[in-house]
Amino acid sequence: MKTLLSLLLLLICGVAYSQVTITGIVTDNNSQPIPGANVIVVGTSVGTVSDFDGNFVLKVSQDPPFTVQISSVGFSTETLEATSNNQKLNFVLNEGSILDEVVISASRTPERIFESPVTVERFGLKEIKNTASADFYDGLENLKGVDVNTNSLTFKSINTRGFATFANSRFMQLVDGMDNSSPALNFPIGNLVGMIETDVLSVELLPGASSALYGANAFNGILFMRSKNPFDYQGISGFVKKGITSQEAAGDNEYTDVGMRMAHKFTDKFAVKVNFGYLKGTDWAATSEVDKFSPGRTRAAYNYDGINVYGDEVSTNIRSASGLGIIPDVEVSRTGYNENTLTDYNAQSIKADWGLYFRPITDNSLELSYVGKYGTGSTIYQGTNRYNLDGFSQQQHKIEIKNDNFTVRGYVVSDKAGDSYDMVFTGININRAWKSDKNWFQEYIATFAGINLGGNPQGLTEQQKHAAARAVADTGRYLPGSSEFKNAFNKSITDSDLATGSRFQDQSKYYHADGNYNFSHIIDFAEIQVGGSYRRYSLNSFGTIYTDNDGAIDYSEAGIYTQIQKDIELNETMDLKLTGSVRYDKSEFFDGFFSPRLSAGLTVNRDHNIRASVQTGFRNPTTQDLFIGLDVGRAVLVGSAPDNLDRYTRSYPVSVDGQMTVANGGAGQPSSIDQTGRVAYENSYSAASVQAFALSENPNDLKVGNSSIVKPEQVTSIEIGYRGKLNRVVVDFSVYYNKYKNFISGENVVAPLYGNVDANGDGTVDLDPLAFKALRNSDFKAYQTYTNSKADVNSYGASLGLSTKVLGDFDLSGSYTYSKLDFDENAFPDFETSFNTPEHKVKASFGHTNVFENFGFNVAWRWSDNYLWQATFGDGEIPAYHVVDAQINYRVPSLKSTFKAGATNLLGDEYYTAFGTGFIGSQYYVSWTINNL
Repeated sequence: MKTLLSLLLLLICGVAYSQVTITGIVTDNNSQPIPGANVIVVGTSVGTVSDFDGNFVLKVSQDPPFTVQISSVGFSTETLEATSNNQKLNFVLNEGSILDEVVISASRTPERIFESPVTVERFGLKEIKNTASADFYDGLENLKGVDVNTNSLTFKSINTRGFATFANSRFMQLVDGMDNSSPALNFPIGNLVGMIETDVLSVELLPGASSALYGANAFNGILFMRSKNPFDYQGISGFVKKGITSQEAAGDNEYTDVGMRMAHKFTDKFAVKVNFGYLKGTDWAATSEVDKFSPGRTRAAYNYDGINVYGDEVSTNIRSASGLGIIPDVEVSRTGYNENTLTDYNAQSIKADWGLYFRPITDNSLELSYVGKYGTGSTIYQGTNRYNLDGFSQQQHKIEIKNDNFTVRGYVVSDKAGDSYDMVFTGININRAWKSDKNWFQEYIATFAGINLGGNPQGLTEQQKHAAARAVADTGRYLPGSSEFKNAFNKSITDSDLATGSRFQDQSKYYHADGNYNFSHIIDFAEIQVGGSYRRYSLNSFGTIYTDNDGAIDYSEAGIYTQIQKDIELNETMDLKLTGSVRYDKSEFFDGFFSPRLSAGLTVNRDHNIRASVQTGFRNPTTQDLFIGLDVGRAVLVGSAPDNLDRYTRSYPVSVDGQMTVANGGAGQPSSIDQTGRVAYENSYSAASVQAFALSENPNDLKVGNSSIVKPEQVTSIEIGYRGKLNRVVVDFSVYYNKYKNFISGENVVAPLYGNVDANGDGTVDLDPLAFKALRNSDFKAYQTYTNSKADVNSYGASLGLSTKVLGDFDLSGSYTYSKLDFDENAFPDFETSFNTPEHKVKASFGHTNVFENFGFNVAWRWSDNYLWQATFGDGEIPAYHVVDAQINYRVPSLKSTFKAGATNLLGDEYYTAFGTGFIGSQYYVSWTINNL
């Protein structure tokens, strides 16, 4: 009985011991509550967060006294002593400097942004809540040095330091450690299947090469998005945004964006969360009828290719096609359809994610988790052609084990194309469903010839003859809106054979595993980390994107790295942080590469930091660089993996002139010839020299194309920077220089259907009359190859950011970014670097989170210099533009709510950031956000 009583007393004591409760409130120095502040017992992992009103309840499994610490991004960290049960602690946090904010991405370990060895930009909870943009992802556009290219309303591509396209495989995007790139496309599709705004904890962005710690795809920079852990952030929160998008081409259209987050900690060991988001709107309509290759031409021209007109890509030389001397030696194109007749511009996104989190050991940071993500949506994507991504979906599943010292995770990413289709081939094949190319051109030629043979009694000009021939050939053409057009449209977008349809299919995936271990708890003299990663791709587009007609293409790559970081106290006012890291990566197709990084940061009087770094980045050729095999009309995209060159095979018709006997001036060829992708690399002319030959008829103008097989790309980056506080002004300045080796890009070549370009293999053009005849007869195929530049490619730039408080507590910040490409384009006209970056950018913002009680506002302005856009879809000048975004917000504590009204592109000056896309109009919205910590 005594033993039982003793056990009972121990149990009662244990219960009492576990029920020590501390309550309190966290406010700023204006007596405004601070929601989402971290509350922790110093020396343990026991903690909670403050609620929407700044209140917190902390239950502790130890007897007082102990120290409670409060921290929140953007505020000072404070501690108070808890001395008794049920004690109430009131914390007042002073607004801190942005230099004190903690980042993880720069060194894979927590450190003040002030002491980061490289440039890093941060977008935290405060910035997310106060952004003037329509959502947090769009708000990244206002960060220093960041370029955002708008593909469509729901697909924006983030980049830093140049060389940006919408297929931006040089820039990595991680969500809680998972790569957000699409397996089929090999790049992130913006935030289409990404994060819900109420679940975003922070966003960090590293501009420039980051391969030393993050591998091949972190070549131009890396974006880290971290979500809220349900152990720390509990409850139900959500938002509703309603408004309109306004564009001259598309008019005013409704815009809806809603999201919800639910998180609950069942015990100190188990917590779950679920997120859901839905967005629906109307995309920016692309309606340009300017000729893609000759802006002076109009739709009345016989050879016309409108930027946003599809079907007119199909063309032929009518003299070669007919073999008649009375027919002019000109290229004629079929009549196309405007883009707005081939899509409904539906912009939609549905995404959900869920997570199970387990902390098995009390007062220990060990955490096991499973996270699943699923997103589907519709948007416009511009690659080599314009694509309607209709019902495109992507899912991710991750298992992760981590504590304060290590992380091990494995995940799989898979996608499905849904009902997506190529709008260019939709236009082409609606035409073909009505009348074959052969019949259309025959009717055109017969009409033109008839006018000449009849003596042209009406005295028609050449242009009028072409117009008459087109009118006859177009008789009975399917008109948009007609039942015939709708039937042909539906047939095309459900047919994956590009000869007759336009649908593309995909069920690709990749498997990824990575781990990191930090030895700082074991080794004292320096912080040492080691880690590695492994990825296996499985490409399965059913032959609609890649050369995978016979089944999935599988290949893998792996890497390992280490980093050593040492803090050295030079004296009472100066500290030196040295960081060295190196990574080794190996793809099964290429030799391995080492990517080292050395950096030093000197801190003086805590308010000044000078940093310098030298690092080498590398980039393996992407899945498309290696395995694409896609005829996009004007050209064939063919990857250069050794076993890919012969997998792409297609039959091409030979002109009438080419089929005629040699005695009659022809080439004596069959009616069609099979070509493989190998000809682009082994029997081709450069495209620029073929254009010169077409004008001069001089064979000496021709140059051998024969692109080299693609190899990995490398960059050596040197950066020097300064961060500091000068009185009330925070300064962040950096300059960099990038030197590239084996720069990867596309090269345009032309392969004749018959004849030899360089039979001797000496790199000079052979005087083969058959090859010259093929060019004159338009019996050739244009290719875009994936290869490495033979020339030096360098870039350099600088950025300056300033932020301060004015007129009391008003936030004022601004930045300037300079970017410059160093490349001799005239010497290498067939090689496009796609730098696609303005030389000058200026950004500024002005606002206050509490200009009077519960009321705040923010205004953001940005200006971009004009620049040249180069991409496979087309090249063109992007005019300079400036944009103003603004928002006002009002907080209602009794409803735990914030109401916001905002507008993007408030001045209504429409602009565009890439050649071929729709003009970007304005968005006007109101939102209600509830219980978002």
